[in-house]
Amino acid sequence: MSAAVWRCAAAAALLALAGAAHAGRSCEGGAPLAINVQRAMTLAEHVAQRLDDSGADVVVLGRIGQDLSRYGQRYSHMGLAYRDGKVWRVAHKLNHCGSAQAAIYRQGLGEFFLDDLFDYQAGIVVLAPEVQARLLPVLKDNRRLAQLHTSAYSMVAYPWAQTYQQSNQWAIETLAMTQDPAASTRERAQAWLQLQGYEPATLRLNAFTRLGARMTAANVAFDDHPNAKRFSDRIETVTVDSVFTWLTRSGLGHAPITVR
Repeated sequence: MSAAVWRCAAAAALLALAGAAHAGRSCEGGAPLAINVQRAMTLAEHVAQRLDDSGADVVVLGRIGQDLSRYGQRYSHMGLAYRDGKVWRVAHKLNHCGSAQAAIYRQGLGEFFLDDLFDYQAGIVVLAPEVQARLLPVLKDNRRLAQLHTSAYSMVAYPWAQTYQQSNQWAIETLAMTQDPAASTRERAQAWLQLQGYEPATLRLNAFTRLGARMTAANVAFDDHPNAKRFSDRIETVTVDSVFTWLTRSGLGHAPITVR
């Protein structure tokens, strides 16, 4: 394990009003298994090496926290990773223990992958140089980084509404804000994303599934979705895979790199 990765893991810093000790996790308690810690740190080391070799300063980084294969998706969560001196840090949004609230965090690569992963695999999209140049200063600025953050969280937030905001949605709205000087609000950032051709993923969720999710999970809501789509079992939301596809298609980023 390289010293740089261990320093990254130990130097996680909280942003905004994030007060939950186990953000993004179920809060069931208990120490992680030693084998899972080893796997997470090994993945972090491999990712750090790949990022160093890329010559990039900013990338979009995806992880597999849960199995979404039944929805045709591979990655469940993404962050904006950036070079900070000799180490890499990840800015991302995390849900507080399955609640309806979330906050923005900075973490090292080690901690980013130390989160009960379903599969120890990472996806990397190196952004175009001009996109990196505009995004990097914002990632280092606490105020700007949280500018478009909405604490009200839904795992399946509608991409073109502002009632809730899920983690992947925050990431691409923040990216949009840095690319368009007029995108100073979530509404304007979403307009830029539509103009650039972003297409959210469509998940097929029937009424029984939606009702069960809404009754048993505080971090799932469907009331921001248009009725015509919701009642026809079409739930559109921002997924890592849809973002990776869009970044490549639009020329804003390169083809995804897989690291195991």
